[in-house]
Amino acid sequence: MATVKAVVTGTLTLLSGLTDIISAGLHPVSLVLGRDIHLELVSSELDPVSGLEKPTIEGYAHKMKKEDDEVKFECEFKVNEGFGPVGAVLVENEHTKDIFIKDIVLHGFPEGPVTIGCSSWVCSKFQDPKKRVFFINKSFVPSETPLGLRRLREDELETLRGNGQGERKTSDRIYDYDVYNDLGDPDSSLEEKRPVLGGSEKFPYPRRCRTGRPPCKSDPESESNGSSIYVPRDEAFSEVKNATFTGKTVNSVLHAVLPAVHAAAIDTDLSFPFFTDINELYNDGITLPKPQEKRLTDFIPSLIKSVQDATESVLKFETPEAMQRDSFFWLRDEEFSRQTLAGINPYTIQLVTEWPMKSKLDPSVYGPPESAITTEIVEYHIKGCMTVHEAIKQKKLFVIDYHDVFLPYVSAVRQLKGTTLYGSRTLFFLNPERTLMPVAIELTRPQMDGKPQWRQVFTPANNGTGSWLWRLAKAHVLAHDSGVHQLISHWLRTHCCAEPYVIATNRQLSAMHPIYRLLHPHLRYTMQINALARKYLINSAGIIENSFSPGKYSMELSSVVYKQWQFDLQALPKDLIHRGMAVADSTAPHGLKLAIEDYPFANDGLLIWDSLKEWVTDYVHHYYKDSSLVESDRELQSWWWEIRNVGHGDKKDADGWPELKTASDLIEILTTIAWVASGHHAAVNFGQYAYAGYFPNRPTIARTNMPVEDPTEAVMKDFMERPEATLLSCFPSQVQATMVMAILDVLSDHSPDEEYLGQYAEPAWKEDAAIKAAFDRFYGRMKGIDGIIDMRNDDPNLKNRNGAGVIPYKLLKPFSKEGVTGQGVPYSVSI
Repeated sequence: MATVKAVVTGTLTLLSGLTDIISAGLHPVSLVLGRDIHLELVSSELDPVSGLEKPTIEGYAHKMKKEDDEVKFECEFKVNEGFGPVGAVLVENEHTKDIFIKDIVLHGFPEGPVTIGCSSWVCSKFQDPKKRVFFINKSFVPSETPLGLRRLREDELETLRGNGQGERKTSDRIYDYDVYNDLGDPDSSLEEKRPVLGGSEKFPYPRRCRTGRPPCKSDPESESNGSSIYVPRDEAFSEVKNATFTGKTVNSVLHAVLPAVHAAAIDTDLSFPFFTDINELYNDGITLPKPQEKRLTDFIPSLIKSVQDATESVLKFETPEAMQRDSFFWLRDEEFSRQTLAGINPYTIQLVTEWPMKSKLDPSVYGPPESAITTEIVEYHIKGCMTVHEAIKQKKLFVIDYHDVFLPYVSAVRQLKGTTLYGSRTLFFLNPERTLMPVAIELTRPQMDGKPQWRQVFTPANNGTGSWLWRLAKAHVLAHDSGVHQLISHWLRTHCCAEPYVIATNRQLSAMHPIYRLLHPHLRYTMQINALARKYLINSAGIIENSFSPGKYSMELSSVVYKQWQFDLQALPKDLIHRGMAVADSTAPHGLKLAIEDYPFANDGLLIWDSLKEWVTDYVHHYYKDSSLVESDRELQSWWWEIRNVGHGDKKDADGWPELKTASDLIEILTTIAWVASGHHAAVNFGQYAYAGYFPNRPTIARTNMPVEDPTEAVMKDFMERPEATLLSCFPSQVQATMVMAILDVLSDHSPDEEYLGQYAEPAWKEDAAIKAAFDRFYGRMKGIDGIIDMRNDDPNLKNRNGAGVIPYKLLKPFSKEGVTGQGVPYSVSI
């Protein structure tokens, strides 16, 4: 008989106020008996005589002590020789408050300590009497599960799936699906009713986590709002991240308070009168008046209503990096072009493959399909370098095409107050210096309100009127790009599409499944940040609707774009090929030849992609040495089936879903999911403040039409006499600009507990020598990538990442310190 000591470790900052727990958080009976946590050791083996599970060995962990920032509970067991290896520990929390358990280590076995990684909240048994099960760190595919653990493995998954009934409680650990029917607030106002996204052919959408809240009284199809949105307990932010996020949000959004109050006292739509007024946000700051002088709560988001008690202070934004390097960066055409390859939305530029460019919309409704950008316009502005057909053949013409995306919404959006919209195309030419130059912008308004179609092409000009019209056209295109970036490249393709992966992984893959343990760090915090987005950012009358051109149609528009979404095209190599930005070439690095050699996002992204794929390949081949194991793994097959048929059920019959039959299939699927959560998200998220913190560079909304569209004498007079004021009035208002700038500051921030790609190994990875070695190689590659990116940024031949006033491309540098750094690739969509 062996004496085994169990040491349960919790993190002090995650113990919901340990001092309170110690003094008042124990149930009276537990306090008297010194029982803090009830533990049961579970054998991996069945009883050889009865064929049943062996009785567990029970004990109470107590003798609480503090070591640095951790708290340890200890318990001793007497374990018979015939008990067999421990496969799991059952845990029951005797406190009246939940506890975060980091791990459980069993000391005293001849083969050495047994570590069980938990990293989970355990609620009080008085909230949920069901015991928690934590399995040892060794991973098992279902067919190899020790016999003594098979029932527990299946029971735990049943618990996590729930029964689909009732409203979820904070203490729940249930993962289930629902449609996006909680973005509107029709009970507050019928104006805030929004269509249900998901579950229909008209508005397909990925699924989000089910909360079970009751329907709205005024609209049974909509879910009612509440003070918070349920996410399973282990998906919530740690207290470290929560404190950082909340504090950062409050402090950042405070920057918007005074401009909002000052503007609202005169006109909520007031523009910045001069560009110097924009600069004051960074240089001199703004004095915040005492709260009693203004009704601050009229203009402050609910996140910071507590500011009513604030005293007078000076608030100012940090000067964005791009502005620090070159205060005129936003005006330059070469920078406008460069950011399509090295900015925060490098996902939409594509190769021109047909001429003239054509729309796929119904011409009887939207006009001639051929673009108004003609051969003559292009050849004039590329100054005789070559013909258009030669340029297309040599892959020199590229386009950002938002014509078909926005044109069907132009009429509806123009009915909204304070915004406008066009369909747009922006054409670029790859010049001999291997950098892009803008050639033309086409803006189109369909026939509407009894008026015929209007469209016009704008080009860089050498005269005053033409130059200002070009700047205004760029402002419209940048507003379009900001909307597509935030709604599609960022929200839809990472946050939104990843949530079904989180749900399915927890519902179908046991915590002891090797693929669960591979994916686990890539799923961290995604459901929590998405819930916050639904509450504050993408909801009706939220930040997006109030500050981006599509207004109330923003989320509806993202649903329309989802109709073209394909899983396989989320893989970086296939995305580049699909956009014509690369072709397969086995002799080229990464197996791709880029259409633009100096494409910073693609070049650095492919380094990350290949490194991820090598790590996933090593991992998968370790557990699936025979491809037949992939097909026979019932948990894995259920996981993939559920992602396609439920989580992305509206797209289940679409092209692009790979079969899951071989190890190679699994590697491609897992690498794609990991890339979306890490590299893709980092590339479109953490540079937001650096590039859009000075909003004239990336306005989120265009509020006025081009002055030459149905021009009136008064409009043209104002434009000709003071074109700067025309541009400023087109830009976001003071309220809109400062609010968005504050939010982008928050979204660009790394919390102190961030986990970067390849930096930290999961506990289970360390238990297996082969997996640990593979991870060490992965970490080494990521360190190497960090250095390669630095070398590229120092190369003067790479003009899209090096040059006077140019921001080096750091968005895919793997590691970062905390704060707004413009670099760092976390494992997951964690902000």
